[in-house]
Amino acid sequence: MQKLLLLGDEAIAQGALDGGISGIYAYPGTPSTEITEYVQASRFAKENNIHSAWSANEKTAMEAGLGMSYAGKRAMVCMKHVGLNVAADAFINSSITGVNGGLIVVSADDPSMHSSQNEQDSRFYGNFAMIPMLEPANQQEAYDMAYHGYELSEKFKLPVLLRITTRLAHSRAGVQTLEQKPQNKNSFPSDLRQFVLLPSIARRNYKTLLSNQGAIEIASEESRFNKYIDGSDKSLGIITTGIAYNYLMENFQDQKLNHPVLKIGQYPIPRKQVMKMVNECDKILVLEEGYPIVEEMLKGYQEAGTPVTGRLDGTLPRDGELNPNLVAKALGIETVLDGTIPELVKNRPPSMCTGCGHIDAYTALAEALAQYGEGRVFSDIGCYTLGALPPYNAINSCVDMGASITMAKGAADAGLIPSVAVIGDSTFTHSGITGLIDCVSENSPVTIIISDNFTTGMTGGQDSKALGRIEDICKGVGVDPDHIKVFRPTKKNMDEMVQIMKDELAFNGVSVIIPRRQCVQTMKNKELAEQLVKLNLK
Repeated sequence: MQKLLLLGDEAIAQGALDGGISGIYAYPGTPSTEITEYVQASRFAKENNIHSAWSANEKTAMEAGLGMSYAGKRAMVCMKHVGLNVAADAFINSSITGVNGGLIVVSADDPSMHSSQNEQDSRFYGNFAMIPMLEPANQQEAYDMAYHGYELSEKFKLPVLLRITTRLAHSRAGVQTLEQKPQNKNSFPSDLRQFVLLPSIARRNYKTLLSNQGAIEIASEESRFNKYIDGSDKSLGIITTGIAYNYLMENFQDQKLNHPVLKIGQYPIPRKQVMKMVNECDKILVLEEGYPIVEEMLKGYQEAGTPVTGRLDGTLPRDGELNPNLVAKALGIETVLDGTIPELVKNRPPSMCTGCGHIDAYTALAEALAQYGEGRVFSDIGCYTLGALPPYNAINSCVDMGASITMAKGAADAGLIPSVAVIGDSTFTHSGITGLIDCVSENSPVTIIISDNFTTGMTGGQDSKALGRIEDICKGVGVDPDHIKVFRPTKKNMDEMVQIMKDELAFNGVSVIIPRRQCVQTMKNKELAEQLVKLNLK
């Protein structure tokens, strides 16, 4: 046992290591990435053969974690909130299969969309799946929930969703660790057909899940992570979830908070404690990061007619992160902290790195497309998405992982020819291959640019599952080898690049262009350099 200074992400990773995990499965996505990276850098994890390689996407990660659980071991699966959409099929069904070894699914939500397409709240998925959920208020709770969450998972034979948000994931605090637990031994489920979701078995398992709801609710009522703090002033009761508790308490550092407070860290929400507050207080204020989930639930089942305020009625903003000032305003107290940004501090939009190969690829594409006009380029999620900004103004869409190829196909089906898709190497193996298969099966007139920089660049240079495989994958799904073109995107090669793009844009069928140059941010990565030499890519 020791005291460590950890990010929220790192606290979760350390809690899982100390809690006896045998594997962690993930696809990099801010703000969850550092959980897996912490395990990958851990000497303890290496010495104890704890699996920590990146998965191709969140769905494969979820399924692999479920497989490790089937074998009796404890596993953790990590992703950001939109990654849970990708994993949803396996995630929802895992509540029907149940688990054998403990399984914790970490979903890192991103209110205010610091690096995301939306603000969705993963607690919806937990409610949908009807499984226990944990939401830490600080780094110590993040550690404790990861550490003890496996006991909760194995008690109910269900996965547990651990939901965090950006501010907790990327802030640092002292964490007291606990005694390290040994890894589970391999064991089969007591029912070898438990994971076989034939309708007859699924119906039986679903009845079991429903019958467990009462016990899960009791566990939440008795949880150490849910705390009712009584107060003498019953004119207002305050319900907080996760990190929102900190925003409340920052307004009362020098004075006592006299209102009753219910701090929720484990779900389903502790109904008895909630109703105690509803019945005793004149009004309820709900402070929660993300969607007004608790607020809506409270309005749905409380019978006393007690007014409930929060994000729904405008007491708090409907979007974005909470902060101490917003909470102060909701409480009707004077704002203490000045949140204005001095004029000398200018917002600086993100930009592609100097010397990035994506820049040269976009420059060539713009010239090749000049004769066709604007509005034909469907992009994906990665560093190259910055091509939407000036001075490039090079792309026209960015929706979700893999959508570039399928949107380009749909546009081509609508008669927009040529249509162009731009996707990165890691995103291609994440979600792009199936879209390419659709294009090949119909011989769609789509030009697909797979910008290969040998890494998952946007999240910090993690391994790419596409490394050394892109041409073979494209050939394997049926792309004509004569229309798979590779070049090095540099200013020196501009004429060659433009000509290749012009030729393929004119081709009435599926073509794949691969601009290939190492990400400038990974030049010092010796391990990657060795791989590139072995694969004859450098």
